[in-house]
Amino acid sequence: MKALDGVRVLDLTRALAGPYCTMMLGDYGADVVKIELPEVGDDTRRWAPPFIGDQSAYFLSINRNKRSMTLNLRHEQGKEIFMKKAKDADVIVENFTPGVVDRLGIDYESVKAANHRIVYCSISGFGQTGPYKSKSAYDQTMQGLGGIMSLTGEPGRPPVKMGIALTDIGSGMMGAFAIMTTLFHRKNQNMEEGQYIDISMLDLQVAWLTYMGGSYFATGKNPEKVGAAHPTQVPYQAFMCQDGKYINIAVGSERLWERFCKAIDRADLFEHPDYAQNINRVENRSKLVPLLQEEFLKKPVPDWVRQLEEGGVPCGPINELSDVFADPQVLFRNMLMEIPHPTLGKIKQAGIPIKFSKTEGSIDRHPPLLGEHTGEVLLSLGYSEDAIASLKEEGVI
Repeated sequence: MKALDGVRVLDLTRALAGPYCTMMLGDYGADVVKIELPEVGDDTRRWAPPFIGDQSAYFLSINRNKRSMTLNLRHEQGKEIFMKKAKDADVIVENFTPGVVDRLGIDYESVKAANHRIVYCSISGFGQTGPYKSKSAYDQTMQGLGGIMSLTGEPGRPPVKMGIALTDIGSGMMGAFAIMTTLFHRKNQNMEEGQYIDISMLDLQVAWLTYMGGSYFATGKNPEKVGAAHPTQVPYQAFMCQDGKYINIAVGSERLWERFCKAIDRADLFEHPDYAQNINRVENRSKLVPLLQEEFLKKPVPDWVRQLEEGGVPCGPINELSDVFADPQVLFRNMLMEIPHPTLGKIKQAGIPIKFSKTEGSIDRHPPLLGEHTGEVLLSLGYSEDAIASLKEEGVI
C-alpha cells in the first residue's frame, strides 16, 4: 500500500508548477490522469534541447507516475468525457490563466454540481482574485516581482535569478500540501464535500521572505545583497580554494566560531576583539572575509573539507550536478533512479525525497507518451472500441 492509493486525480496542468504538484501525488500512489491537447500535448514536450531520444528531457523530469489522455476540451464531446471522468475523481488540478476553465465550463462550480466531494486546486501566478489576476506569469518575471531577485547576487552587480524555477516548483509543492490538507480535513471531519484551493506564485514568494521580511519590518530598510554570504552570520558563505573551486562554511554560533578558528589554525582570530562575537564579525565583515579568503587559497577544497569536518565545523564543497549524482549519500538515499521507458530503454530520474517507514513512494509509471492511455481511460468509462475510433476521427481525442 502507498499513502495515496485510491486517490484519483485529474491533471489539467502543463509547464512546471502544476505537473510538479501532480507528480508528487503520483509518487505516493495517486492515480493521476494527465489531460493533454490532441497532437500537441503539454508545452514542455517541445521544450528542448536537450532531448533523450525523441523526448524532451524537461518533460521527462516532471511527469512520471501519470497516465496521459488526449482530450479536446473545446469540443462538446470532449467536455462531456471530462465531466464523466470528474464525477468519480477526488482531485482536479489546473494551472490555466484565471478565467479559462470558466469559459470551458469545467470550473469548480460546474464540477462541484456533478461531484460535491471534489477537491479542486488552481495554481496561477497571482491567484484568482486581485488586480493582477489576469496577468501572465513566468518564473523569470515572478522572481523579480516577489522580491527574491533583489536579494540574490553580489553587491553592486545586476539582479540574479535562482538557477532553477523555484517559484514554479515551490507553488507546485504548496499545491500538493494544500490538496493533502484538504483531503485530510474531508476525511477527518467525515465530510462529504470538498473545497476550492487557490494557489498564487506571488503569495508563495512573499511567504518565503521570512527573516528577510522580518529584517525589513524591523528596520524599514531594504536588505542589501550579500552574494553567497549570510546577512546576519559571519563567516557563513562560500570561499574560493587553491584548486579554483569553492567551499561553503556555516559558522552559526560562537561555539562553532571557536572550532572554526582552531580548525584553520588561526586561534588568534578567536581572541581578537574585532571578531570575538558574531555582532563584531558582522560589523567587521569587510576586514574578516578577505583575511579568511587568503587562508582558503592555501589548500584545495578536499583538504579543507577534511580538515574542517575533523574540527566539527559545518562545511561542504559547492558541487556541480556531475558531483551531486555521484555523491555517495545521494546514491545511498536512492535520489538517483533508473526506470524503464517504452521507447527510450532506461531513463534516469531524480529520486523521491520523502521517506516513509510503511507507505514508501515509488516510480511505477514512466513519463507517458502523448495520449498513451486515452483508450484505456475511455474503455473504463464504458466507451466501446468503435466509439473511441469515432472520437479520434472527430478530433475529440
